[in-house]
Amino acid sequence: MLTNLRIFAMNHQTIPSAHINNLCCYKIRASFKRLKPYVLLGRNYSSLPGLIGNDIKSLHSVINPPIAKIRNIGIMAHIDAGKTTTTERILYYSGYTRSLGDVDDGDTVTDFMAQERERGITIQSAAVTFDWKGYRVNLIDTPGHVDFTLEVERCLRVLDGAVAVFDASAGVEAQTLTVWRQADKHKIPRICFLNKMDKTGASFKYAVESIREKLKAKPLLLQLPIGEAKTFKGLVDVVTKEKLLWNSNSNDGKDFERKPLLEVSDPELLKETIEARNALIEQVADLDDEFADLVLGEFSENFDLLPAEKLQNAIHRVTLAQTAVPVLCGSALKNKGVQPLLDAVTMYLPSPEERNYEFLQWYKGDLCALAFKVLHHKQRGPLVFMRIYSGTIKPQSAIHNINGNCTERISRLLLPFADQHIEISSLTAGNIALTVGLKHTATGDTLVSSKSSALAAARRAEREEEKQHRKNNEAERLLLAGVEIPEPVFFCTIEPPSVAKQPDLEHALKCLQREDPSLKVRLDPDSGQTILCGMGELHIEIIHDRIKREYGLETYLGPLQVAYRETILNSACATDTLDRTLGDQRHLVTVEVEARPIETSSLMPVIEYAESIHEDLLKVSQGAIENGIHSACLQGPLLGSPVQDVAITLHSLTVHPGTSTTMISACVSRCVQKALKKADKQVLEPLMNLEVTVARDYLSPVLGDLAQRRGNIQEIQTRQDNKVVIGFVPLAEIMGYSTALRTLTSGSATFALELSTYQAMNPQDQNTLLNRRSGLT
Repeated sequence: MLTNLRIFAMNHQTIPSAHINNLCCYKIRASFKRLKPYVLLGRNYSSLPGLIGNDIKSLHSVINPPIAKIRNIGIMAHIDAGKTTTTERILYYSGYTRSLGDVDDGDTVTDFMAQERERGITIQSAAVTFDWKGYRVNLIDTPGHVDFTLEVERCLRVLDGAVAVFDASAGVEAQTLTVWRQADKHKIPRICFLNKMDKTGASFKYAVESIREKLKAKPLLLQLPIGEAKTFKGLVDVVTKEKLLWNSNSNDGKDFERKPLLEVSDPELLKETIEARNALIEQVADLDDEFADLVLGEFSENFDLLPAEKLQNAIHRVTLAQTAVPVLCGSALKNKGVQPLLDAVTMYLPSPEERNYEFLQWYKGDLCALAFKVLHHKQRGPLVFMRIYSGTIKPQSAIHNINGNCTERISRLLLPFADQHIEISSLTAGNIALTVGLKHTATGDTLVSSKSSALAAARRAEREEEKQHRKNNEAERLLLAGVEIPEPVFFCTIEPPSVAKQPDLEHALKCLQREDPSLKVRLDPDSGQTILCGMGELHIEIIHDRIKREYGLETYLGPLQVAYRETILNSACATDTLDRTLGDQRHLVTVEVEARPIETSSLMPVIEYAESIHEDLLKVSQGAIENGIHSACLQGPLLGSPVQDVAITLHSLTVHPGTSTTMISACVSRCVQKALKKADKQVLEPLMNLEVTVARDYLSPVLGDLAQRRGNIQEIQTRQDNKVVIGFVPLAEIMGYSTALRTLTSGSATFALELSTYQAMNPQDQNTLLNRRSGLT
């Protein structure tokens, strides 16, 4: 492995040591010695980032390339579209791995967790840093499984561009829609890569049409495939009118030819390419005024004379404006089309300086960064991934966490490379860094150089908003938008092997929660058991497995249960009095509240106050009142599930002088629970969007099975030779569905689930559920 410059020089024997001495001053050589990679798993990496072939650069250009040459991108897609395989090929062709990793062999760089390698899926997003033709690319491979949607969300939050990977035989699938909506929310420019062009049933035309119809996007066809499925052998570059053919004798796909299309050798292909290029030029001209002026002026007579460079610049502007998406194709597994995809990433996706971040003007070059992921390492402790938006970050420097209102010190700064980390001396804006030593920073925290820097930025923001007549509070101005954490839908009890191991389990769960904010842990007030809440069966299974492997604890999981919610159907009033004497002090509170249902969906109760409530009294006890209401709504009267879609009105409040706020809170909570019990109550159950892809022969048994599961079928689409069943099904009925579906279809069908909403249960199902919970059935 690379432990110092001497080994690096041995790997590149064409460079004489005298040449290194001439190029690198003593300070740079000394700095290189400090670039010690931290190695977890043995892999063959060819060189340090930035050091490729005979190109020895200054240390500054290796670590901190110009911001215009940086690309922060993510690979996103539906499960099994080929994200990790595409990432592996990218790393191989950019010179950072010497062997091609394979998901099936379990030796990929970005899927380095044991659970990922066993299951052949991505669970955690992994960051990789590499160079391609003078550009620094920070790439994040994200999961495709719906249980790990938060992983995608928090990574997209800090990226400047994304590559959406599609299975060319399936087009747009269920999870593709989810990740596309997430990218829309963060306004991220995208490139589409139609993967698996060699797969049976692959159809370039069908995949492009599904992008147009389902994603409501305008595809710009920059490439055309030469052949499809078994006949797929290369691509045509529509912009330059060249064909790219891969050498059939080459095992790794590094060797390919780029030849101009000629009338003599490829008349049909040339004709098709010219038509596609003319259509592309017209499309781009409609979307970009600068390009339209150029086309209508100099090249209106003959589009063939339009230089490729002018067209590429226009496509870059259109991609940045997100009015259209470039579409490329290939087969990552068969090593075709990945190098042109890398070229497109550097050519069409934005650099950090091309993204418009309003908050940067307030920091005036001071440090501003967002922590977007936390990993726990046995030796180093918490490792925090952060995106630097402005300023420079250095080891041994103190930084201020605005969210936590605390100051911490960074002990080390690392360049992330999947399961390896290279120690560096500084990093500038636009980069993604990995820091050691931050004990309290969590996902979504905003980090600045100091508290005074944050206050100065707040004052600048305030002045700017006064000019524009806008009002925000100070925290909102300074905080970068974090991530929205979805509510868990499954829960189960978790117990340590013995009481002595309880503190170890609590430590493990605390670490895992900090890594994964979608994992919730709570204590059951009645039984005292620890409850684990997660996004799905797989999510909880992975957490259980990680506790065993990483923390050495053999825990016991209770049966998986669905996270129901409750609401009320009519208004109800209640009064309550709490009269306690503690020591010499009498605590007396009398409360009257009304609980009523509301139309809008709201997990938190809407709190209202009657006009008769005295303002001075409210000022003193408002916090205690609201605490009492919130705690009462955490456990409903039917199942002990959270209560939603309710409004609580406080009609009267009488407080004896000297009464503590804790007593006020307790009285309000008890009174609200009384009101909720009086009203007609309703259980709400999670309803899932379900998409099943099944062969025609097995459609009938699948539909029959869904009918038994209280499924509601919306439509049945045709996708190539398969049928796609789209509908809704209650989460309680879908537990263990993967096994049942495999049995029904001889393992040929696939399905995707996503939480849709919470819906009211019908009275019969509700009674059955309540009887089961109370032990009557």
